[in-house]
Amino acid sequence: MLEITAFICGAVVMIFETTGSRVLGPYFGTSIIIWTGLIGIILGSLSFGYYLGGKIADKKPDYQILSLVIFLSAISIGIMILIKDFLLIILQLNFDDIKIPSLLASLILFSPASILLGMVSPYTVKLKMQNLNTSGATVGNLYAISTAGSIVGTFLSGFYLIPLFGTNKILVILMLVLILNSLIIFFKQLSKKIISLLIILFIWFLADGFTYAFEKKGVIDLDTAYNRIWIYDHIDIKTNKPVKIMGINNENHSSMFLDSDELVNEYTKYYDLAKHFNPNFKKTLMFGGAGYSYPKYFLNKYPESTMDVVEIDKKITDLAKKYFGLKENLNLNIYHEDGRVYLNKTKKKYDVIFGDAFTSVYSIPYQLTTFEAIKRKYEILNDNGLVVLNIISAIDGEKSKFLKAEYATYKNIFPQVYLFPVNTLKDTKETQNIILVALKSKEIPSFKNGDPILNNYLDHLWREEIVTDIPILTDDFAPVDYYMSSNLKN
Repeated sequence: MLEITAFICGAVVMIFETTGSRVLGPYFGTSIIIWTGLIGIILGSLSFGYYLGGKIADKKPDYQILSLVIFLSAISIGIMILIKDFLLIILQLNFDDIKIPSLLASLILFSPASILLGMVSPYTVKLKMQNLNTSGATVGNLYAISTAGSIVGTFLSGFYLIPLFGTNKILVILMLVLILNSLIIFFKQLSKKIISLLIILFIWFLADGFTYAFEKKGVIDLDTAYNRIWIYDHIDIKTNKPVKIMGINNENHSSMFLDSDELVNEYTKYYDLAKHFNPNFKKTLMFGGAGYSYPKYFLNKYPESTMDVVEIDKKITDLAKKYFGLKENLNLNIYHEDGRVYLNKTKKKYDVIFGDAFTSVYSIPYQLTTFEAIKRKYEILNDNGLVVLNIISAIDGEKSKFLKAEYATYKNIFPQVYLFPVNTLKDTKETQNIILVALKSKEIPSFKNGDPILNNYLDHLWREEIVTDIPILTDDFAPVDYYMSSNLKN
């Protein structure tokens, strides 16, 4: 039984840690900053648990105490489920730098259960050693089994549990598995099969209850292999019209009016600048699909053109088809793979490349921002081709680091790079959507157009110098998450 306990608790630790990124992601993003804090807190908590468990085991090695420790770890996860959203909202609203609130959240939500789970390994070793003379082999065997459990938990959570069950259900399952383990240790005379059956039934009951509760509120809440996704109806602030929103990691990644085909997000309208700079475009590529708002609009407005969309998350595409009216179209090709992988291997040529790939406002796929990736974009563009890229940044000041780095990187490859701030040209310190346009041609374009809508977008051209005092981004040096996190500062 001790070997089974070591294996189960080892697996629970890693599933708990992996799921932790989905707990924090909707409020702080999923950048390396968040992962660093989460891993650091859990490792520190486990270390303290090892120390504490060893001390207690030496004083009183007892199966009932081990059972209590495991039971309390389950209760800690249960309390975490109840308080996590309230706590994360409070922390999100009261701190500017994501490092501090994410560390506090990790400490409060993940440390108690991790300390208790850390106590299990030294305690099982002590109990096992009471009847064995080979202490070294005992320690090595139990820690090997615990590590094997951690390995299984890692693959199980990443490949199956998160996309299959979602965050809340997984936490409930972990809690009940630990309760089951605790009961079996405490009541050795009870039938393990009976307890297992009751727990499994209870798990499914609660899991269905979570799903039902969210559906009753009109919110679709689910996890995929890559993201946590919320889909819900809302009222657009600017137009007062009803919209359907796809929130990825609790941020609006795609919106659709329920009563019209008009684009909701203002920055997506600026993608039409491609028509000004390359009026005869036919073949286009877009990184980032989400609710496929712009691809649907594009195919309707430019029926003679084609669009290839690279969206890493197939589940997102399935949701777009189910909830956002995405339909099969001969001019639309969808590739479910990492954008950089697609760039590296594609042999296609394009007239326009659109970029809108974000995991959150403060976390973007760095591998698409580097010199090597941009060079590939340049290579797969036709002679008059261009890149139209959405960037969230300020133009100047502390919040402009990513923009300056990305601008400098594009300038190293493309002969012409222009910026079009969407919201304002006056407040250079304001974080906003900024459209970067990179032209492969050396011919200087006009910035006037007979179409008044396009002309309005062109009037947003940033005509001042961009000071490129930050190194370019490369595969070897790309601190994108750190640059983006500065957008939170006041």
